[in-house]
Amino acid sequence: QVSLVESGGGLVQAGDSLRLSCAASGRTFSNYPMGWFRQAPGKEREFVAAISRDGSSTYYSDSVKGRFTVSRVNARNTVYLQMNSLKPEDTAVYFCAAASSRYSSTYTPSGGSEYAYWGQGTQVTVSS
Repeated sequence: QVSLVESGGGLVQAGDSLRLSCAASGRTFSNYPMGWFRQAPGKEREFVAAISRDGSSTYYSDSVKGRFTVSRVNARNTVYLQMNSLKPEDTAVYFCAAASSRYSSTYTPSGGSEYAYWGQGTQVTVSS
């Protein structure tokens, strides 16, 4: 079992930056590819970014590519999402998730069904 707790959300203006953190506890953090997803009101959950177990590979949705950066510090059991140039359409609840430990060290899963553990989410609101 892996427990995930997100933090760092808040209310910002368009163009501002935020950094989300996700602290993991339980099993060996470095065994799990990690991802970020978001869900806006009335919309389905969507993939945002993923990082491989060893941190060497990352993958982003087209909507955030070039603005968001995912990173991890395995020694701290933490994954981050640096969000720059925020837009009102980035408003959503952001979730971090841990994928199966069976994936290779460089794999970056992007499908929600590939993730086994989820945090409770943190709200990000971007005003225009």
